[in-house]
Amino acid sequence: MTDIADVALHARPRSAAREALAALWARSHIRGCMIVTALYLLVAIAGYAHLLPDSEATVGDAQQPPSWHLATLLGTDLLGRSVLWRVLAGAQTAVTIGVATTALAVPLGTALGLAAGYFGGWVDAGVNWVYSVVVSVPDILLITAISYAMGKGLESMCVAIAATSWVGIMRLVRGEVMKHKNSDYVLAARSLGAGSRRIMFSEILPNVAHVAIVTSSLVLLAAVKGEVILTYLGLGIQDGASGGLLIAGASQDLTNEIWAPLAGTVAAMFLLIYSLSSIGDALRDVLDPRVA
Repeated sequence: MTDIADVALHARPRSAAREALAALWARSHIRGCMIVTALYLLVAIAGYAHLLPDSEATVGDAQQPPSWHLATLLGTDLLGRSVLWRVLAGAQTAVTIGVATTALAVPLGTALGLAAGYFGGWVDAGVNWVYSVVVSVPDILLITAISYAMGKGLESMCVAIAATSWVGIMRLVRGEVMKHKNSDYVLAARSLGAGSRRIMFSEILPNVAHVAIVTSSLVLLAAVKGEVILTYLGLGIQDGASGGLLIAGASQDLTNEIWAPLAGTVAAMFLLIYSLSSIGDALRDVLDPRVA
């Protein structure tokens, strides 16, 4: 009996989340990207726990060349601040923007897409009207307007980018829900007396969740890139450390043949964006049933 119980215990199926994670971890390339992303997340957590060095502190002379000392590994900027410490602070800002924007846009887009696809009628018309209004305004104009209305800063950037990021998720979830709401399992649940809330959240949502999960990785990636680009153009964060500010300042150093700040900043942003992009593609391969 004990042997049979042990076999049954080890034969229990794993959850879909654990299977997806195991499939991602089995790929050495994606495993490396996941480790890199985890390191960036740890940097952000360390920054909020005040465990990172002060990126505004002077550590040497102005525009000091790189050395083997950790604080001046990438040299110093025009004010004598450590470029490496500022790169770490910029990574913290990038991760914060990505996570906060995703946390705002994905639930909003999923909820609106679920409601519009399931109920149809005036609910669908109202959601699509809001969607049409948002997409009719160029993203950069809408983000700029929100940034100026709320003030240029981290919070306004999160809200501004999220305001333009939910529409893609809404469309995808809405389309999937419209395909599922008349499926046999939904009709069976309705015939057993299940209400709309149970059908939406217990029956349909688990079967369309892969769309939101895959799209959330794209939203996270777009938010990180969007913050860097908008800040570089002067439309984003103005105070503190940001990849866009670092690139804008470091590009001016090239006239003095100082390349380390720009190279370090670009390399840090490239590693994060490349890792997120690779994980997003792998997530689609693992979770999307239409992909072989």
